[in-house]
Amino acid sequence: MHDVVIVGAGLAGLTCARALRAKGASCVVLEAGDAVGGRVRTDEVAGFRVDRGFQVLLTAYPTARRWLDYTALGLGKFEPGALVATPDGEARVSDPFRRPSGLLETWRAPVGTTGDKLRIAALRLASTAGASEAVWLKGEGNDGAMRTTAAELAARGFSPVMLERFLRPWLGGIFLERELATPASMLFFVYRMFSLGYAALPAGGMQRIPEQLAAALGAEGVVLRARVARAGAGAVELLDGRIVPARHVVLATEREEATRLVDEIGGAAWRSVINVQWSAARSPMGGEPVLWLNGRGRGMINNLVVPTDVAAGYAPAGQSLVSATVLGDAPEDEEELTHALGLELAERFGEEVWNWRPLAVRRIRRALPVLGRPGTGHGPRELRDRLWICGDHRASASIEGAMASGEAVATTILCRIGLGNDVDRR
Repeated sequence: MHDVVIVGAGLAGLTCARALRAKGASCVVLEAGDAVGGRVRTDEVAGFRVDRGFQVLLTAYPTARRWLDYTALGLGKFEPGALVATPDGEARVSDPFRRPSGLLETWRAPVGTTGDKLRIAALRLASTAGASEAVWLKGEGNDGAMRTTAAELAARGFSPVMLERFLRPWLGGIFLERELATPASMLFFVYRMFSLGYAALPAGGMQRIPEQLAAALGAEGVVLRARVARAGAGAVELLDGRIVPARHVVLATEREEATRLVDEIGGAAWRSVINVQWSAARSPMGGEPVLWLNGRGRGMINNLVVPTDVAAGYAPAGQSLVSATVLGDAPEDEEELTHALGLELAERFGEEVWNWRPLAVRRIRRALPVLGRPGTGHGPRELRDRLWICGDHRASASIEGAMASGEAVATTILCRIGLGNDVDRR
């Protein structure tokens, strides 16, 4: 009998297993799909490595730093800033704390007023001040009510120009919603992570992250194509009738799947996104590892990146991979969608856009869970005796949220089974 059976080989489940194994607990991860990763997956398409949606690893994530080997991932870093298309032309915005040489160019960029740029510095200071756990309390009113990101930015006095040209497309690409209804605590968390680290991509795609976690568990640590029919305290039953007993059971699945198994949780609202990727003979960004934001106030594209400019292993030699993120309404027909996006892109990148070859159109209905009050305060939840749940829906809609939730459940179980009150940090 295992100490723990974990259902789901996403980042939460894999991190939970790593933390348990680090203290000597026996565990196995059961995954219904054909590969590890959950929503962090990368497909091979015509020799390209195509992530399922534009995702990045923020290197300052505390839990990720504890459990991932960044060197082995071959991380490629984005420039700390962005190229922003505005009605007044394209502008470069850099983090002057990271790129002091870009201070003057950023100061002159037509993305907001002088006061706006001072407010950005103040927001950075507010986000990085204090302990990392305290960031989740920021954005609350005196009555304890959580403000939205939009309300927080308005309270800080940002102008409509700054909001529409920079903050909305940048944060919208992270939160996957342009209304900025996401709780302000996520604004402070994200800004802290961008300020203390870098946005990065692993060589060969985002799935390298869960693959690295799984590799440390060994060949017997993860069982694929093992769909669970029922779960309860002390055992899970697979669809083929096999029973897998354990002292503790952890549901590291999406809320909907956990509800199917135990009918005690309820579903979640989701943010959706459309991601379109092309192959190109050369990079439209000239090889610079930078994010391009649409701050023109029109068009379907929110942001565009060229992963091959950032990290190795995304494309065959001599080819570039181009990735665009679309928020909101878009044509259902793929050919109509790619043509409409081509018209937008040709305005900026010229007629060469029509030589790009469409590789994938991803309509990701469940991209990010919508959380009313994100934060690490959502600790381990025991549904019933020795039956647990974890996932980014328990913490924050992020890689860090998933991994931190899995680690937190492991820590509590280790205490229960007498294997310590903390996890090894490496």
